[in-house]
Amino acid sequence: MKKVSLYFENGMFLEAKSFGAEGTSVGEVVFNTSMTGYQEIVTDPSYAGQFVTFTTPEIGNVGCNSEDMESKEAYCKGIIVRSYQDRPSNFRCEETLDALLKKNNILGITDIDTRFITKMLRAEGSMEMVASTEVHDKDELKNILDIAPRIEEINYIEQVSTKEAYIHKQARYSETKFEYEKPNTSKKIIALDFGIKRNILNELTHAGMEVEVVPNSMEASVIIEKFQAKEIDGVFLSNGPGDPLILKDEQEKIKELIAAKVPMFGICLGHQLLSIAHGYDTYKLKFGHHGGNHPVMNKQGKTVEITAQNHNYNVPDNIVEVATVTHANLFDNTIEGLKYNDSPIMSVQHHPEASPGPHESAYIFSDFREMI
Repeated sequence: MKKVSLYFENGMFLEAKSFGAEGTSVGEVVFNTSMTGYQEIVTDPSYAGQFVTFTTPEIGNVGCNSEDMESKEAYCKGIIVRSYQDRPSNFRCEETLDALLKKNNILGITDIDTRFITKMLRAEGSMEMVASTEVHDKDELKNILDIAPRIEEINYIEQVSTKEAYIHKQARYSETKFEYEKPNTSKKIIALDFGIKRNILNELTHAGMEVEVVPNSMEASVIIEKFQAKEIDGVFLSNGPGDPLILKDEQEKIKELIAAKVPMFGICLGHQLLSIAHGYDTYKLKFGHHGGNHPVMNKQGKTVEITAQNHNYNVPDNIVEVATVTHANLFDNTIEGLKYNDSPIMSVQHHPEASPGPHESAYIFSDFREMI
């Protein structure tokens, strides 16, 4: 393992050891409290532009495999772990985490106090950082960080969205049969890909919907024409990375779909873009919600669900002027779910597909199926 140097925008300078790819990388640092599922987290496109600090200390012990990939590639800037295990032991293992990171040019950082980093982020908020296996001078690293664009200035959707439309042909993965279920669909939807996770698509098909995944660049007029011709029954707006306020084209597209009364369902970034399109701008949380243990109140059923979360931005409270809050986060009472009053539109901030995380919110996909 080579030495890697880290410089944070608050002036903190740390040294550690590296695995995975080598080089110099700049991104935003967040922490994730999930106890399992590091491969799914690493390959979640929503982490594009970010370094993920794992609070679970042992990472790499079960290796990686092709079935647990959430996308074809991994887009995060790097991962920070307390202890990396390069000798995985699991019957599903096909390669090491080190090999996966090398293939995707992602930095791995280990032998560092992740508890300290997490507490720093909780106290001061998510922040930009530069990590390098090549540059170890503090002042030089500071200069690199100072001139690099910030995550809220970069449109990562262009990097993570599919370039060509395709039909998703898998349903939910059977943890007893170790294979994917065969889809049984009766409705068809379009999924606008802002960085969609494979298990979201699996849950949509499991709920009875044929899903055509299309690039984020597809024109609203094309989608509206398909809906009016009854070729599709609705639209799904996916999760994705970065600040939703800079996605002007996507906002305008969604406004057109709202005006045409197209039924829609959004998760995470899709949830945020629906809010902005209705005239209610999002705001950035101090350190975001990233993990698999967030309690959410289902206000309709008066039940508590433990949910998976991955977002730095949130919708404002005054959105209740046009929508009904269906779910709320019990950690900080932020809005987690909405049903719009005058449109066939619903959205959630958390991830009902989990992966990793609990599956208590999976019914939301069936709710969308019933709505359309």
